[in-house]
Amino acid sequence: MVPQNTIALVFDYDQTLSPHYMQDEALFPVFGIDPKSFWNRCHDLVKANGYDNELAYMKALLDYLGFDRPTNTHLAELGGRLTFFPGVPDIFDEVRQFALGLPGATDLGGSEGGIRLEYYIVSSGLKALLEGSRIRPHVRAMFGCEFGEDDQGRINFPSRVISHTQKTQYLFRINKGFLDPAQDVNDHLEDDLRPIPFHNMIYVGDGPTDVPCFTIMRRYGGQSIAVYNPDDPTRAGFRKCYQLSAHMDRVKHIAPADFRAGSHLRMLLEEMITEMVARMLRQRRDELEKGTLRAPGHG
Repeated sequence: MVPQNTIALVFDYDQTLSPHYMQDEALFPVFGIDPKSFWNRCHDLVKANGYDNELAYMKALLDYLGFDRPTNTHLAELGGRLTFFPGVPDIFDEVRQFALGLPGATDLGGSEGGIRLEYYIVSSGLKALLEGSRIRPHVRAMFGCEFGEDDQGRINFPSRVISHTQKTQYLFRINKGFLDPAQDVNDHLEDDLRPIPFHNMIYVGDGPTDVPCFTIMRRYGGQSIAVYNPDDPTRAGFRKCYQLSAHMDRVKHIAPADFRAGSHLRMLLEEMITEMVARMLRQRRDELEKGTLRAPGHG
């Protein structure tokens, strides 16, 4: 049995932590790519040629770059251009301090020294861009699509693709502690040996591409929140979230993508974490009670 005193907050990226698609923001201005033309090309690959969405944008990117393909190191440097919704990246340190300040939080886990709060990103975007962003130092692990490199170090072919359905694999990797892609996530592991049970996980995403992850969290006792851009005058993001909650029964909670202290989203996250810590404390007290043999009374 391993200490199950870790809480994991798992985030999608595009339209969840940022109002922009990472390619639009970090790549297209640098390489002179027209966003509308690019995404139309991706749409054509999907509709006319049967490509998966993620493979379509990776192929289109290689086609548009031609012989001007960067290295993964260069992509990571461009990740510094990424910008975020209000409250990111401050939320990572602030919520960790909130969790550690909860009553009893430092008493959990015995020799482990109390609860732990870890952050993860599971995205269908480019991992290299995320690796160079300002949020990287705050996150335990990032999972995203990756390019291999040719003998000159330039990107030349997809080496890892994460579709919206494949995202669920990475929830199980977090659950089991199998963060190295070389580890077979299908290996059996007893529930009491999994470092982060699903009821200690919160998944935050923005819409239909997150439905498989929302479903996994709901099925295994985790929490989910669907977020939307409150500054979008079309309300498209809000409508997607509303449908997921009111008509599709995929998530219980929706909130504006405002990560600042005092926002609706922050209050939801903090309340979920508070309930998780309280449950851990009850479980620990129950275990101690069961393991204690009372001495016989006198007289």
